[in-house]
Amino acid sequence: MKNTLKVKRAMHDLTQADLATKIGVSRQTIHAVESGKYVPSLSLALKMAAIFDCKIENIFELEDEDWE
Repeated sequence: MKNTLKVKRAMHDLTQADLATKIGVSRQTIHAVESGKYVPSLSLALKMAAIFDCKIENIFELEDEDWE
């Protein structure tokens, strides 16, 4: 799954730690999501979308292999 989390954070001038604090996770979790090593739960994805005032689809996008 691709994501634009790092770009969204930069646009809102937030560090990984800032975002983590706002949604109640560790900075390592944000790093893992950004690097594609961790796919967030629906709840976590909704929180991220709320922080950036956008739809989940504006942050996360399925790739072809996600359909297999």
